[in-house]
Amino acid sequence: MRSVIIFRECLLLLSETFIRSQVKSLSKFSGIYAGCRRVHGLDLSDSPMVVLGNNTVGRMKALALKFARCAPRLIARLRKYEPVLLHAHFGPDGALALPLARKMKIPLIVTFHGYDANRTEQAFRENRWGRRYLRRRETLKREASGFIAVSNFIAKKLVDQGFPREKIQVHYIGVDTSQFQPDPTVAHDKTVLFVGRLVENKGCEYLIRAMEQVQMEMPSTELVVIGDGLLRGALERQAAASLRRFRFLGSQPSENVRNWMSRSAVLCVPSIVIATGDAEGLPIVVIEAQASGLPVVSFSTGGIPETVTHDETGYLAPQKDWRALSEYISKLLGDPDLWASFSRAGRERVKSVFDLKVQTEKLERIYEEVIDSHSQRTKHPESS
Repeated sequence: MRSVIIFRECLLLLSETFIRSQVKSLSKFSGIYAGCRRVHGLDLSDSPMVVLGNNTVGRMKALALKFARCAPRLIARLRKYEPVLLHAHFGPDGALALPLARKMKIPLIVTFHGYDANRTEQAFRENRWGRRYLRRRETLKREASGFIAVSNFIAKKLVDQGFPREKIQVHYIGVDTSQFQPDPTVAHDKTVLFVGRLVENKGCEYLIRAMEQVQMEMPSTELVVIGDGLLRGALERQAAASLRRFRFLGSQPSENVRNWMSRSAVLCVPSIVIATGDAEGLPIVVIEAQASGLPVVSFSTGGIPETVTHDETGYLAPQKDWRALSEYISKLLGDPDLWASFSRAGRERVKSVFDLKVQTEKLERIYEEVIDSHSQRTKHPESS
């Protein structure tokens, strides 16, 4: 089985289960994780992993890589696996991995997930790693063999930034519909669930405003917030000042998230577009929820309309319109037949469009096309 390097600077954050799931579902290729350092996050013990290290020497090697120099030890360790392709997740990581792919003479593809395609140049310039990415972005456009956009929304953003249209493919990341599925043994209670980082663009403050109105009509309804971030304290204070029933659970393992999806009545994703340009690319939690039979209420921003069919699998409200959010939540909570219809439709749509096995088979075909094309260019450089 041929090996593919899965590159991420930090391996691997708790919120990045979509990368691990994709690697686990590969059938024609085997994934080798590579990055600059290991972080306290997801368990990756079922796949080989090569990191520069978290100690002083490792950090110095990572610094060399970040300044477009090679990391000989990393390359030597990776070559033992005879990789045929390097797949980097997120644009800046693709730029960081350029010297590795170049030195190993293998094709590079980069998946853009969200902020990496949405963020404004000004926002990137505000920190060192962002400026580093901008310096390499033109080289990345030229040298990478292909770019994967997780939604049509992201693909358009890449075209607007001058990425070669012919190198861009839209590929939806799938979810395991055998893992995320309705649990008939669990009764859904009047819980509205939020899952995500507690940062500005996730819009949790608008959900809290909406829930104040919902609880005035249905006092037994509870808001459950899973996730952490810089705004947690402020959001907890907002909830304490306006809501009757709420819980902030912090970051939770994926099994706990699945359990909450099984018992909740609505998933709310009130994501907004903020001044930096950050917006949702393709929120996996929305797909997971619908696979679990959980209807979704959301703002109609970013790639969310590609995952939720309005008035069929969920409801989409105008950005920041918390009153509409409240009305849609109340409508689902108050109408069992409507809820059941949305639940069935959401599950069916995920099975037909976002099934992990089917989507990963499509990804492997992209791998094969890129590898074959790179091989042809290498054999006949005069025709490229």
